Order: sequence, then C-alpha cells, then structure tokens
Amino acid sequence: MPPDAVLRVGSALPDPPFELADEHGDAVGFDPAVMREVATRLGRTFVPVRYEADDFDGIFTGLDRGDYDVVASGATITAHRRTLARFCRPYVRSGQSLVVDRQRHPDVAGVDDLAGMTVGVQRGNTSEPVADGLARDGRIAAVRRYAYRDIRAALDDLAAGTIDGFMKLEPVMRALTRDRPSLGVVQTGITHEDLGVAVRRDDTTLAGEVDGALDALRADGTLARLGRAWLGTDVPGTTTSVVTEGAEEEAT
Repeated sequence: MPPDAVLRVGSALPDPPFELADEHGDAVGFDPAVMREVATRLGRTFVPVRYEADDFDGIFTGLDRGDYDVVASGATITAHRRTLARFCRPYVRSGQSLVVDRQRHPDVAGVDDLAGMTVGVQRGNTSEPVADGLARDGRIAAVRRYAYRDIRAALDDLAAGTIDGFMKLEPVMRALTRDRPSLGVVQTGITHEDLGVAVRRDDTTLAGEVDGALDALRADGTLARLGRAWLGTDVPGTTTSVVTEGAEEEAT
C-alpha cells in the first residue's frame, strides 16, 4: 500500500475516553473514531500508532521523526507545543479537573482546599504547569509526577492515600473514576483548553486536508455525535464540548 493511501495516527494509550484499546487490542475512543472518519474523507486507511513514553510531549518528537502522519491524542494546543508541531483548528474544548478520595478528604471541593496536600500529575500533561503554579503559590505542599502511561498507578496511589489529589482533563477523570467509587471529580473547569490534531510543522498541505475533513464532520453532525458518544458532551454540568463552529486558523 503506498504511503499516501494510509493515515498513520499517533496516540498515547490509555487515555480514555480519547483513546483506549478494546478487548481485541484495537484502538477505540473519541480520537480513533474521529480520525477514521477523517481518513475516509481523505481517501486513506486509518492506521493507529501507539505512543509509549514517560513524557507526553515526546509524542511530537515522533511526529517530527515521521513515525506517524498526525497526532490525535486529546492534545491541548499550547504556545510551547506550537513550536513542536502545526495544529489544525481546535475540535474539542475542555479543562482540567481535580479528583480526590472523597472518603478521605470529604471537605475538599476544589483547589482552594488543598493546602498542605500533594497533587499528582503526568509528565508533559497540561495539568503539570497548573499544579506547579499552585505549589509556587503555597496553595499545595508538593507535586508528584508520574510517567504518562502510569495514570492508573497514580489513581491507585490516590485511593491508598499516597497522594491527596490528581489533576487531568475532565473527560479522562470521569472515565477513569467510574469503577472507583471512593474517588470522585470534585472540581471541573480549572482551566479552559482547546484541543487539536497536529501535523508536522512544515506540512501545510495535510493540515489543510485535515481541517477540511473536520469541517465536513462539523457540518454533517458527525463530530457532535461522536462527542456525545465518547466525551459525554451532553451530560449536565460538563465543561467539555466539541467545536462545531468555525475556529481561528492555526498561526504560521
């Protein structure tokens, strides 16, 4: 199969509901569902490529190296990441959430109640600078960093009391605490973040093609449907939404 007949999509699993593996080991979730649709509209075959490393931002090194054609992995668009990759127009808006053991910390309702406590984050995640800022301001005692792939180990530590809170995007925390009754999301909307698909910095052609395909998914309601199915964008009180209106062009 010629290279231009496939769309190799880099994703960091597990990161439900954005991406995870089913019982057969196949990639499922919001990003695989969206990118399968994008690939179809581009006349290509969707090929998932799993990224596995300690630091999420390393996924963009793999993109630059040519390990995959695009990154679709619940990736927030930041000024730093814009130096590593070219982002298509945002397709999701969300924000950081805080999870605690509600039995151990029944009085913690948000970041303002974390004085003297330790908060866990993943290396390279956009929660990391938020937690670092809380520590600098003396609003938490310490930040504990976990390898990106160790999020379930972090939640085990949270349940065991090794850390007092954990911070990550709302849809992921809601998904990962669903079968952990002692853990709960106590605050959402801590940040406001735009998420986007990334291509290599010089690949303006593919960026335009992906934007065009995403616009088609917006227009026919597919993007909104996938957001409801995977991200719970229709759940009352959620701070997560798909971007169905026009968005600003990626800065060059």
